[in-house]
Amino acid sequence: MSHVTSVGLDVHARSVAACAFNPYTGEVRQKTFGTDAQEIASWIKAFEDPRAVYESGPTGFALCRELRGLGVDCIVGAVSKMQKPAADKRRKNDRRDAAFLARLLATHNIIEVWIPPVEVEAARDLSRALDDARIDLQRARQRLSKFLLRRGYAFDEVDALGRKRGAWTRAFWRWVEGLRPQEAAAAHAFDHYVTCVRCAESDKRALEKLVLAEARSGRWKDRVGALASIKGIYVISAFSLAAEAGLFSRFPTAGAYASWVGITPSEHSSGEREARGGITKTGNGASRRVLVESSWHYMSCSPKPKAAPSGYEVPRHVKSRADDATARLAHRHESLRAAGKRTCVANVAVARELACWVWEIGRRAEGTLG
Repeated sequence: MSHVTSVGLDVHARSVAACAFNPYTGEVRQKTFGTDAQEIASWIKAFEDPRAVYESGPTGFALCRELRGLGVDCIVGAVSKMQKPAADKRRKNDRRDAAFLARLLATHNIIEVWIPPVEVEAARDLSRALDDARIDLQRARQRLSKFLLRRGYAFDEVDALGRKRGAWTRAFWRWVEGLRPQEAAAAHAFDHYVTCVRCAESDKRALEKLVLAEARSGRWKDRVGALASIKGIYVISAFSLAAEAGLFSRFPTAGAYASWVGITPSEHSSGEREARGGITKTGNGASRRVLVESSWHYMSCSPKPKAAPSGYEVPRHVKSRADDATARLAHRHESLRAAGKRTCVANVAVARELACWVWEIGRRAEGTLG
């Protein structure tokens, strides 16, 4: 064993329940703390060769980093991989949860979560902030359009060639400006919805500029340029994939990366019966969304290579593999549709293969794959 005393920590926003278990002596000690890492570390280090663990969740990695900085061997366990006995589900409290974690750690049944460096977590936060801004903009636009629809207004203008104009363009906003209600109460609501859309648009543009600037930094530039050489993946999408993964080399195989993303087929087989279904959707949702959205491009794009993004220098051997990925995925989507697969099924199948290409090209850009 790499340690003697197993310490389970049930971490909350304002309290931490701890349980120390020595499997050799059978001794169990429990205590409740606040959020002072120094106090927790002092208690843990009083035991023989301790190791601590707590569940992954909304409390993040801050406590783990603090404890490690104070000399405590601490890990974060993947909560999705922890299976509790059915009999314990109706007897849940903080002390029991801490003891459960200590027992799992003592029996080596913890799947450890990778703790990203602070810089990687900061890049993730920026990428996810942009994703949140995109969702906020979508919701704000939805509210304004439905407010107008309730009042009988729907944008339906066409240009000089008879083509329908798109929403949220200059022509759309000129149309909206003439629809301010006469009633004071409705006018206030109208002004609120318009302001929300305008502010959301401004926030999204500002975050996009920050993401593009961060993507050009030394840590990310090579990986972003390589991934953005694949059709369907642009600089912002490539940055999201690279930031969420942190290091592609930490995944031993392409299948391991696809499983981490949650884009592998589910299975419910027993005995002679084999049954496979849709993707598991158990994993990194941000990367999964980018991959599925990117794969829609292969419905209509050609298999011809894509130029490397402006301002990025991509090594020839990496660019060659990115071109192979584009050609392979375009033909793959076409063959799936020719076989009669539903469009959404074909798209997710292509996304799963795209994940494998992203892993390979990301590792080549990192220099960890020949």
